[in-house]
Amino acid sequence: MRGITIHELPEQEKPREKLLRRGPDSLTDAEIVAILLRTGIKGCNVVELAHQLLDRYGGLTHLSRCSVAELSGLKGIGQTKALHLAAAFSLGSRLVAECATSEPLNRPESIFRLLGPEMRLLDRESLRVVLLDARFRLITIREISRGTLNESVAHPREIFKPVISHSAYAFVIVHNHPSGDPAPSEADLRLTRRVAESARILQINFLDHLILGTPGDGRPGYFSFKEAGIIG
Repeated sequence: MRGITIHELPEQEKPREKLLRRGPDSLTDAEIVAILLRTGIKGCNVVELAHQLLDRYGGLTHLSRCSVAELSGLKGIGQTKALHLAAAFSLGSRLVAECATSEPLNRPESIFRLLGPEMRLLDRESLRVVLLDARFRLITIREISRGTLNESVAHPREIFKPVISHSAYAFVIVHNHPSGDPAPSEADLRLTRRVAESARILQINFLDHLILGTPGDGRPGYFSFKEAGIIG
């Protein structure tokens, strides 16, 4: 018995037809994933397959962190479908980042819009420095270190290398917490204070240090050391 395709679903349940009639906002996460997957497998239509995939990883956030190799090994996915999913997640992150670079990046919400969609997908901590010109527009972003699941280590001198080499007027440090909880650790506090002191000596504007997590339960999805009063 062959697999059930989208075309064999009842008309009102076909994701592509639903998208055409009512727009993308009418689709569930599973229906959008189903459009990317295109076909199901024997005894499981494509929407059911999409539901199984989301249930397996607990939603889009954890699914988006999966490598192409991992997804390719799953029953009913394979390399082609895995590539479609990876490309879709990457495209979404790039679109958000492109929109964010059109505004000054001197507020934590702007930095979160710039890097949050991408860095929330990482399963390891990454520490980056965002370099800004005198109008607080983006010059470039440099990754300083990539750590283990719970720790990212960077010496202040490694942070200031790209700041000085690009003659940045100001900079922001950003790192992610893969757990989703953006609360700072003692190591995060120590690093922030060391960088703030170095920036004061070098007379470079250290605007903020953001820790990125997952929005929810009334929290914005990030911790700003500036908003917390730790950076003046």
